[in-house]
Amino acid sequence: MSLDPSPLSQHIQLAIEVVATFAFALSGILEGARKRLDAVGVCVVAFLAAFGGGTLRDLLLDVRPFFWVKYIELLWAVFVLCILAMLFMRQRHFEFTERAIQWPDALGLGLFTAAGVFQAITMDMPPLVAVFMGVITGVFGGVLRDIVCNEIPNAFKDHRPYAICAFVGGWVYIGLRELGCPAYVNMLGCVTATLGLRVWAVWQDVRLPQWRN
Repeated sequence: MSLDPSPLSQHIQLAIEVVATFAFALSGILEGARKRLDAVGVCVVAFLAAFGGGTLRDLLLDVRPFFWVKYIELLWAVFVLCILAMLFMRQRHFEFTERAIQWPDALGLGLFTAAGVFQAITMDMPPLVAVFMGVITGVFGGVLRDIVCNEIPNAFKDHRPYAICAFVGGWVYIGLRELGCPAYVNMLGCVTATLGLRVWAVWQDVRLPQWRN
């Protein structure tokens, strides 16, 4: 059963998903350039980062068509972003550091988490399932990006809270919803909590305990 969200909430969710797509595409471009891939490789990594999480979410929720098929303009926009970013970075001799990738990655994490929770809630999923859909949407694109670049996914290896930030942000959405807040307030609260926690963790170098032999 699907719920019928307000037109305003749908527009905000679409705007959030578009900005998140660009943010993760940029993180993919930076990672591909840092690994010295060719132009095709950079574009592939950018597309995987931008669309991987949302595609897995749509598969699990049985949503058709996928969001990037429904909004074909997003494919063209990401392709243009790849071309422009590569031209700009080559001319400016941009420094491809791992820290530079973390900021668009954190923005995409917060935005995609909110979009994923919203999508699941509109399909009348239980709160825990909705939160996990948010985590999957926010995290999986970055995981694909890192795997293709022959890296242990950054979400698992740097020991700073990442998926945990998305998990907390998802519950912020659910809590605001239980208080009777409109969907767009819930989404903005989720983005703020997820992004804020991730930026704080990176800025303060907060680390989770790692496995020790």
